[in-house]
Amino acid sequence: MTDTASNDRLTRFLIEGAGVRGVHVRLDDTWQQIRARADCPASAASWLGQAAAASALFTGHAKVDGRLSVQLRGQGTLRTLFAECTAAGTLRGIVQLAEDGGEVEQELSALHDAVLAITIENPMRGGRDPVRYQGLVALDSDTLAGAFEDYFVRSEQLPTRLLLAADENRAVGLMLQKLPGDEGDADGWHRTSALFDTLATDELLAVPVEELTHRLFHEDGARLLDDRPLSFACSCSRSRVESMLVSLGAEEARAAVQDDGLAQVRCEFCGENYRFDAAQIETLFSQADTELPPPNRLQ
Repeated sequence: MTDTASNDRLTRFLIEGAGVRGVHVRLDDTWQQIRARADCPASAASWLGQAAAASALFTGHAKVDGRLSVQLRGQGTLRTLFAECTAAGTLRGIVQLAEDGGEVEQELSALHDAVLAITIENPMRGGRDPVRYQGLVALDSDTLAGAFEDYFVRSEQLPTRLLLAADENRAVGLMLQKLPGDEGDADGWHRTSALFDTLATDELLAVPVEELTHRLFHEDGARLLDDRPLSFACSCSRSRVESMLVSLGAEEARAAVQDDGLAQVRCEFCGENYRFDAAQIETLFSQADTELPPPNRLQ
């Protein structure tokens, strides 16, 4: 894992007088590492940066003990968009484009047959399978931020505002949500939302969270609650790749061995190459037969 840059943080805050809670995410070094591994034009990188900021934002809003991911799949030039943030504050992400190229779509409405989802996977104790929750996001807005706003309003019945931005150097996100109940004065949410509407993406990218919250919401008593560092890291490992090869089946795994005698698997998130020779692949399947016998095998 790369050392965390001081600016890469998730910050939670409260606008007490308005009864509004907020989350702010800033990714500098983390975004640079994700971006460096994404061989894509700037237009596609903008999608990826926004998705990365969103995945981190949502871990400050929902209870996440494992990992939260944002994933979009479409049939246009933009085929796959994936960003993930773990409870430990580590992020990774990829974007994949159609092989035949073309201009990358700039609006959700331009994506063909796209599906957007938020997935939370929390671990279970005692070796049981993790608990997985997935919510599908309606594509009724032309922006990721707008689509996510609609999702939280529909799923939680709480007014929500969201702004995402990414450039070559930084990815940032800001999320506001009305507190449940009648906390704050009656006009608090409307007042806060009107101030939020004055915020432009270039200002969001440039201004630190302390200054930003004071500039916009100081009259309602904006107060920073806590923050935590964010960093780039990949969850790939040799053992995970071994499990993937076993899941392919012996015939397909053996076919992956090239003329040089090696099967190579490259992680799309971090670029790590895992190499296996023919003998190692045979060992994987002999161990799998010993450790994980098929359910219908007679004991």
